[in-house]
Amino acid sequence: MRLHRLDLTAFGPFGGTQRVDFDDLSAAGLFLLHGPTGAGKTSVLDAVCYALYGAVPGARQSGQGQSLRSDHAAPGTRTEVRLEFTVAGRRLEITRQPPWERPKKRGTGITTDKAQSLLREYDAKADAWKDLSRSHQEIGEEITQLLGMSREQFCQVVLLPQGDFARFLRADAEARGKLLGRLFDTRRFADVEKHLAERRRSAEADVRDGDTALLADAHRMQQAAGDSLPLPDLGPGEPGLADAVLAWAAVARGDARERLTIAHCARTAAESARAATERALDDVRETARLQRRHAEARERAARLEERADAHREARARMERARKAEAVAPALDLREAAEAEQRRAAAGEARARARLPETFADAGASGLAAAARRAAEELGGLESARRAERRLAELTAERADLDREERADEAVLQDAADWLAEWEQTRTDLQARIDSAQEAATRAEHLAAQRESARQRLAAARRRDRLAEDTDAAEARVLASRERALTAHEHWLDLKEQRLKGIAAELAAGLTDGAPCAVCGATEHPAPARKLAGHVDREAEERALAAHRDAEQRRAEDERRLADVRETLAAATAEAGAAPTEQLAEQAEELEQSYGSAREGAAQLHAAQEELRRAEQERERRTAARQDAALRTAARASRRDALDDERAALEEELSRARGDVGSVAERAARLEEQAALLTEAADAVRVAEDSAHRLKDADARLADAAYRAGFDTPYDAAAALLDDQAHRDLQHRLDAWQQEEAAVRAILAEADTTAAAQQPPADLQGAEHTAKAAARRLQEAVSAHDAAVRRCAELDRLSARVTASVRRLAPLREEYDRVARLASLTAGTSADNERRMRLESYVLAARLEQVAAAATVRLRRMSSGRYTLVHSDDRSGRGRSGLGLHVVDAWTGRERDTATLSGGETFFASLALALGLADVVTEEAGGVRLDTLFIDEGFGSLDEQSLDDVLDVLDSLRERDRSVGIVSHVADLRRRVHAQLEVVKGRTGSVLRQRALG
Repeated sequence: MRLHRLDLTAFGPFGGTQRVDFDDLSAAGLFLLHGPTGAGKTSVLDAVCYALYGAVPGARQSGQGQSLRSDHAAPGTRTEVRLEFTVAGRRLEITRQPPWERPKKRGTGITTDKAQSLLREYDAKADAWKDLSRSHQEIGEEITQLLGMSREQFCQVVLLPQGDFARFLRADAEARGKLLGRLFDTRRFADVEKHLAERRRSAEADVRDGDTALLADAHRMQQAAGDSLPLPDLGPGEPGLADAVLAWAAVARGDARERLTIAHCARTAAESARAATERALDDVRETARLQRRHAEARERAARLEERADAHREARARMERARKAEAVAPALDLREAAEAEQRRAAAGEARARARLPETFADAGASGLAAAARRAAEELGGLESARRAERRLAELTAERADLDREERADEAVLQDAADWLAEWEQTRTDLQARIDSAQEAATRAEHLAAQRESARQRLAAARRRDRLAEDTDAAEARVLASRERALTAHEHWLDLKEQRLKGIAAELAAGLTDGAPCAVCGATEHPAPARKLAGHVDREAEERALAAHRDAEQRRAEDERRLADVRETLAAATAEAGAAPTEQLAEQAEELEQSYGSAREGAAQLHAAQEELRRAEQERERRTAARQDAALRTAARASRRDALDDERAALEEELSRARGDVGSVAERAARLEEQAALLTEAADAVRVAEDSAHRLKDADARLADAAYRAGFDTPYDAAAALLDDQAHRDLQHRLDAWQQEEAAVRAILAEADTTAAAQQPPADLQGAEHTAKAAARRLQEAVSAHDAAVRRCAELDRLSARVTASVRRLAPLREEYDRVARLASLTAGTSADNERRMRLESYVLAARLEQVAAAATVRLRRMSSGRYTLVHSDDRSGRGRSGLGLHVVDAWTGRERDTATLSGGETFFASLALALGLADVVTEEAGGVRLDTLFIDEGFGSLDEQSLDDVLDVLDSLRERDRSVGIVSHVADLRRRVHAQLEVVKGRTGSVLRQRALG
């Protein structure tokens, strides 16, 4: 990284605007930043750090918003820092404006403006600056990725604070560890220690939980075994627990099986006794059943004897009913004839009641003759009935003519009224047509404006969407850059590890008698061996390939970001600067206007059609008025013809009606009279026939009763039984016969008779004996089942305990392994002789690198006297790993750095700072630092020592590197010609720059 230009406005002690041209100062390679105490030398370095990281170094970063602003600045001047620099081949410019309180532009009072940031990049092809970002977060991530260093690392590497390293030389191991941990970011190794400690606690908890579950299963086995065996007195985590539980389980299972054998023998004996008592009980029950059966049969026989008379009466009643069944058909026939005769007589009475009194005593033949005479008279009235129907038709036709005349009068009036308003109707419709044509013209103009507004709105929406895509693409670019940087760091780490182990690779190719590729020797007594974690060429090449892939993905993401930005620019150019909401409102207004115009234009066709229909209606109404006039003239002649025909028909009908109101009424009377006479004649003939049939049925019934043995037909009817009574009587007779047969069969059984002669059976005693045997069997079965369940439960729990022991074995091995690793990395293991933590071990390796890099410059500053070495010896009871000693070549003794004098401390701290800068730079990815600042400490040096230090600093100018010395030592002003002076005044400090030439 090389600084080019720094602009300060209202920053720190500088009330106005000041500029630092680092290109001019760096031309000499070494320049001096000097000025009196409190003038603002450190503020220049603070401005560089603030521009890059948005914060100043160390304790000065608290309350930055207000403390960075100069007290000498005018109220309207905003604090600003602008830095132009080159890093990774890119020329960038950062502008930072912290938040500030300013007077309100309107009214009185104070308002606060937010912090502002701007990152720009110089485009050499276009010879112009282009904006990259205004986001604080994006700018911070971009700068961190380009420099490869955090703010703390930058302040230690670029702004070398000698006081901090003097304290570092005198600090203990813990303080050194904190500083080195921040610079080299060894938190991942501390995380490894923490992770292993958590793994150890987790594995220990798993083992303890497994032991607890194992003991719980053992307690369950003890409960299943009946608490007859005591458990081993061991707790979770104690050694030998699993073996003790398994041995105890084997003893418990053996005891349970022995008890099961005893219970099985007891159950077999109880089952035999129960079977004998059950057989005896069955015999007693059978004897008791036969004795009860014989007694019940004797009782049933006595009851049958008591009901013998009733049985004989029922049997006689059934015999009379069977005889009466032969007379039943004649009885049914007589009842049917009598019912038919009653219906015929009633029909005759109803028919005679509707006839006049003159026909009350007439017979069937007289009534038929009178009906024929009425029918003949009815036939003579047919001509009169036709004339009457024609008269009704003429009346209806005359009424139709009257209605048609009234309808034509209404048509004429309606046509006259409509034609009177025709001119006004035509004028209104023509006005509607003209208005619709104007709306159609307006819609054509609005359509073009509407399409343009739609395009601008679509472009604005694309612009907004592409803005979001740009943010996402920028996030992907940042992520890909981070991945590329990580891959680069991983490759460099592997490369460094491979270089450290390159001797082992060379040694792998050595053969006895062949010369070494390094020293040429043909003997190889102690070739280097590959250590654990050795990195070979293949691993390095894979890391390099991964790094190149990450770089390609980063380039691809950057190309996509450029494409999205280009598309966004095109959409912005098409949409303009107007907000999307405003364009949407304009498009909506045009859409509404266009819709209104389209609605108005849509009325054109309807208005034209309505005018065409109105003209057709005018023609139709004119023709209808003419047709109505013609129909009126035709109706007049037809009405005269109808009047003449009506007069002739009324004269004919007056003769045919006689004393009745109408011919139809007279015909209806004749029709009714003929029908009544015919119906009465038929009813008289039916009544006479039914009387003859009734006499025949009486004669047949008397003859059937006599042949069946009954004195009268009424006796036969009384002996008949209906179906339900017949079934009930037959059922009683059948039940008597069945009961009598069953009783005789039981009394004839030999077993039942023999049992009745024996003494009464003792059923209660036999049941009591059987219940006692069943109770003893149940108790034996319960004991046997309990023994079976006990054995099964013990077998199940034993299998579960065995599985638990097998499952715990790898957990115990995992716990032992993790515990050893956790103790080793935490420095508490006996194998870790120096009690060095993993993070301390890594920091010790870094400190060894720093000491080696610092020794190169310390020897030049001290004329080869002093050398810095790393020590991993333990101090007292503490842990080792971060010791730092200095070796004095004059005495040959090694001593602690805290024993150095003031000038020697300056030598050592400056060398340590430069060495640390080299190591941190390499750690950060090899970013070249072309501009360095060294702060104070030169006042403690004599003239010779100062020359040596300046020679070392002058050597840093190799390959175009510049070094800035921050000091107020007067002798340095004569030795260093390129200077930046800070002049302090009452109105604020100013900068004066003097370069070579």
